[in-house]
Amino acid sequence: LVAFVSSEDAPKVLEAMRGHEYGADSQLIGEVTEGPRGTVVMKTKIGGERIVDMLVGEQLPRIC
Repeated sequence: LVAFVSSEDAPKVLEAMRGHEYGADSQLIGEVTEGPRGTVVMKTKIGGERIVDMLVGEQLPRIC
């Protein structure tokens, strides 16, 4: 499940999701920013940032 909620509601929504057996491991994985429209930026384990490019070829779903 992917849910887009306001930053002020995120803690409450996350708590509710974690209260259900299927949502016990729910995590906040990103945020919508004022950055360039349509650009996805990934933060690396060492603190850097990388732009996630659009897939080439068939647009199959990817779970990252």
